[in-house]
Amino acid sequence: MLRDLIEAVQNGDVYTLIAILITSAILIFLCLPSHEFAHSWAAHKLGDNTAKCQGRLTLNPFKHLDLLGTAMMLLIGVGYAKPVPVNMFNFKERKKDMALVALAGPMMNLFCGIIFVFLDVLFSKYVLLQTSALDYYNSSALFYFHSIIKFVLSTTAQISVSLAIFNLIPIPPFDGSRILGFFLPDKIYYKIMQYEQIIFIVVLVMLWGGFLSGPLSTMMENVLTGIYRLLSLPFGGISSFGGII
Repeated sequence: MLRDLIEAVQNGDVYTLIAILITSAILIFLCLPSHEFAHSWAAHKLGDNTAKCQGRLTLNPFKHLDLLGTAMMLLIGVGYAKPVPVNMFNFKERKKDMALVALAGPMMNLFCGIIFVFLDVLFSKYVLLQTSALDYYNSSALFYFHSIIKFVLSTTAQISVSLAIFNLIPIPPFDGSRILGFFLPDKIYYKIMQYEQIIFIVVLVMLWGGFLSGPLSTMMENVLTGIYRLLSLPFGGISSFGGII
C-alpha cells in the first residue's frame, strides 16, 4: 500500500489517494481494534477479566491502537494494536484456553476479510457489471467513484486476510505461537517464551528482507482466491480474486 500511496502523491492522483486513505481508516479503526476485541472477548468468556478491567473489552479503536503499529499499517499494510493483557492463571485449562484466546484474533480478521470479499462480490456483480462503458464515458466522476469503492473493498479484504495469516505464524510473539504452544510440552513452550523478544526481532528482519514475504504472500493469495471462489459460486464463479465472470 505504501507503493500505491507514493505513486498517487507523485502522480497527483487524488482519487487513488482518497481510496488509500479510506482503506487505511477502515483497517485502523475497524480491523485492528476488532482483532484485539476478539482476544478480550474470548479471554472474558474463558474466565479472565484482566482485559475487561482495563477497558479493553470494547470496539472503541482508541482503547486499542498503538502508535508504531498504526504507522506500520499506513506504510506497509501490516500493523498491530496494543496487545491485550491476559492472565492465563485465571483459565481452567491454561494452555488450551490461551490457544483459544490467541486464535480469536486471527479468526476475527478472517471474518472481516470474508465480509469485505462478499461486499466486493456484490458490488462487482450488481454495480460494475450493470454499468455500461457509455455510462463511464458520459461521467468520469462515476468511473472514479466506482474505482474508489472497488479499491477499498478488495484491498481491505486482502489486507484483512493477510493480517489473519500473518498472526497465525507459529513464532513468538504472534498468536500462532500460543496456538502451537498447546501442542508442545510445557518445558519447550516456556523456554520459547523466554526468547520471545529476540525471536520477534529476527522475524521482522526476515520479513523486511523478503525471506518470509514470498511464502506468506502466496498463502494469502491462495486463501483469498478460495474465499472469492466460494462466495462467488451463486454468481457464476470468478476469473481471479476480485473479478467475477
